[in-house]
Amino acid sequence: MTRLRGVAGHTFRSIRTRNFRYYFVGQIVSAVGSWIQVVAQAWLVLDLAHDGIALGITMACQFTPVLLGGAWAGAVVDRLDKRKLMVRTATASGVLATMLGVLAVTGVVHVWMVWVIAFLSSCVNAIDRPARRSFVTELVPPGEASNAISLNSAVFTGARAVGPAIAGLLIASIGVAWCFLVNGASFIAVIAALLLMRPSELYAPIPVRREKRQVREGLEYVWRTPAVRLALGMVLVLGIFAFNYQVQIPLLARRGFHAGPEAFGLLFIALSIGSLAGALVAAHRTRSDIRLMVSSALLLGIAFAAGGLAPSLTIELLVLVPLGYFGMVFLAMATAVCQEDTRPELRGRVMALFSVAFMGTTPIGGPIVGAVADAVGARASMGVGALGSVAAAVVAAVALRRRAAAAPAADQAPEGPPVAAAPTPSAAA
Repeated sequence: MTRLRGVAGHTFRSIRTRNFRYYFVGQIVSAVGSWIQVVAQAWLVLDLAHDGIALGITMACQFTPVLLGGAWAGAVVDRLDKRKLMVRTATASGVLATMLGVLAVTGVVHVWMVWVIAFLSSCVNAIDRPARRSFVTELVPPGEASNAISLNSAVFTGARAVGPAIAGLLIASIGVAWCFLVNGASFIAVIAALLLMRPSELYAPIPVRREKRQVREGLEYVWRTPAVRLALGMVLVLGIFAFNYQVQIPLLARRGFHAGPEAFGLLFIALSIGSLAGALVAAHRTRSDIRLMVSSALLLGIAFAAGGLAPSLTIELLVLVPLGYFGMVFLAMATAVCQEDTRPELRGRVMALFSVAFMGTTPIGGPIVGAVADAVGARASMGVGALGSVAAAVVAAVALRRRAAAAPAADQAPEGPPVAAAPTPSAAA
């Protein structure tokens, strides 16, 4: 029992920091609400349009602004107070979710309205996501950054287990519209948590002054930092071909197994159980591991292939657990590599590029996966994920081997530009 407490204490050590604790609780509530909306939105679109391409277009609308404006949003994030910025983005997101809920409750919603609100929400997320990802490291001492990043991932994936279950119950009992209203209300918790923080205890860098070529500076930094370049390249490929769960899972439920919203929720829960386990395992590690990142991508591809071949809903549920696990370990390691190998004053721009690679590619991947499912079958959408994951892992493994052969001491030498000294708590945050 003592050893178990020690493991738990080590895994959740960032929660001892007051500001992170408030952030952690607020994100739990909001993340559950966000996943309720993800499930409800997909179900609503299938009810309104009845085809996979419309679902893919929805995902494209939801992430196109991240693709087109994400890099510039990162430059903006590096110039501003992230805490105050996130209060504004949370408010905007809550208003948009409530608008969609009102349209659905009154019965006047059409699929184009869902697309418009998804697009506007993505405009907000283009700024919010790099702010949120880079803000996590400002909440804890520098030595706890990797743990805080992984726990933040655990919040999101744990919510993916709870949110779809609640969404399935709400859709089956009182209708899909209430899911959006619940999500709108959940942003109150985020706003309250941000306002209750102590700015003097934030580990914030001095905001960057507005200058020319700041976006280009971020791109150049990524290119000349091998570990970050490799991580972002893999995230880019998997973002297009693998991480399209909002398209793959509803299509599997509705077309692959001819099931209703309850089974749809169960599939997301199985995926999320594995993801939560992966996030907690990653949180227990003290540093990122680029080799673990690559091997997780390979195993993710194998799990995708197994998911596409699963003959029954029960077996699919079992397969989605390791699929979620390896997917989350990969994402946690990729995020940690990008955070740990980036100078603080560039972190907003680098994490904005991460958001572009991970989420901004959905306008490309979502329609591809939806079209493949319409042409070949829902199971084929899992095959797309398998091919993309395995290809990215193989190319990355070859790149690592070549780099090791060219520079045997690469593991002992720092990669890329030197990392600046960690900031101390600042009242300027």
